[in-house]
Amino acid sequence: MANVVVVGSQWGDEGKGKIVDWLSERADIVVRFQGGHNAGHTLVIDGKVYKLSLLPSGVVRQGKLAVIGNGVVIDPHALLSEMDKLAGQGLTITPENLRIAENATLILSLHRELDGLREDAANDTGTKIGTTRRGIGPAYEDKVGRRAIRVLDLADLESLPGKVDRLLTHHNALRRGLGQPEVSQDVILDELKTVAERLLPYSEAVWRLLDRERRRGARILFEGAQGTLLDIDHGTYPFVTSSNTVAGQAAAGSGMGPGSVGYVLGITKAYTTRVGEGPFPTEQQNEIGNFLGERGHEFGTVTGRKRRCGWFDAVLVRQSVATNGISGIALTKLDVLDGLDELKICVGYELDGETYDYLPASQGLQARVKPIYETLEGWKESTVGARRWSDLPAQAVKYVRHIEELIGAPVALLSTSPERDDTILVTDPFED
Repeated sequence: MANVVVVGSQWGDEGKGKIVDWLSERADIVVRFQGGHNAGHTLVIDGKVYKLSLLPSGVVRQGKLAVIGNGVVIDPHALLSEMDKLAGQGLTITPENLRIAENATLILSLHRELDGLREDAANDTGTKIGTTRRGIGPAYEDKVGRRAIRVLDLADLESLPGKVDRLLTHHNALRRGLGQPEVSQDVILDELKTVAERLLPYSEAVWRLLDRERRRGARILFEGAQGTLLDIDHGTYPFVTSSNTVAGQAAAGSGMGPGSVGYVLGITKAYTTRVGEGPFPTEQQNEIGNFLGERGHEFGTVTGRKRRCGWFDAVLVRQSVATNGISGIALTKLDVLDGLDELKICVGYELDGETYDYLPASQGLQARVKPIYETLEGWKESTVGARRWSDLPAQAVKYVRHIEELIGAPVALLSTSPERDDTILVTDPFED
């Protein structure tokens, strides 16, 4: 019996929500191990739609424990708002079904403001990254800079002024440089005091909790946000997020050893999308791109931003298989491709007369690579709702099998609609 890590194998938005929900029914504990409220996913259960940003998917199921790990940066106001919204939908969230790592970093108002100020300044110089302006990056910077305010700090209000002063020494210098007024200690202290009472009951030494439950034989599902190509080290830098999104972060971001991580499931869309700035070799700024965007309802769960769309890039997914140690993939949104006469898959890149079987790390080279395509015949029949291989058109099966060959990983699950039961199970990750 394996613990399971779920990661996105592209630029995020691969359909992790449905797959994680499907797996969470088999798990005892669902752990969110990185990111913040800059990414979200939608769950559809019994016709009810739940939109989650910070909360692990386990909170929507009775009898499951949801855990926010130390690798996550937490905007306390956003978290409490999300909890209140779910309560309005009939979901009760208490310390019985949600725990938050006491050593997780908090996102404050000054982080959000700095994020926006930097993006505005970068926009003027043409160097915009395309962040969600939610303070994620600045909060991670303070964590690494050893000046962050963490969840456990809320339990010791007497020591907070000194910690806030250390934080403000850095931030007020930045604000002066950006022509902004300084932030006072009282503003930050009041901000923290307003959330302390509600947040602290959920605080726990999560590493200890997970170690205890692992020893008892609990099934643990590790849930990431965004996708591998947005990883701070392995993504299309600098157009990336501010944390490690790869499977290895599941251990560091939860406090469990790497030996506790078992099956790695890479959620993979049957085509490719991206939000924000940065390279996208297979992007289709044409009728095909519009077709994929409209059929796939490609708009961000959190931001509502329209996603850029293009053909499946086997080169990038093959890289993700390697950097994550992916055991198998969950292929999603196959039904979006229904009706196309032909399909293209990127199998390599051309750059300055040379062929590449990977995406170079250099920003300049990434912007210049040109995709090398293979063309496959499409299918006219519908794949929507298919639950067996025999329900799929022959050309759809051929497309899936070719993807497996190109990326070097098998399809463990195949999703054919947003409904959780419209899934073809090949391998149960928890039993592999």
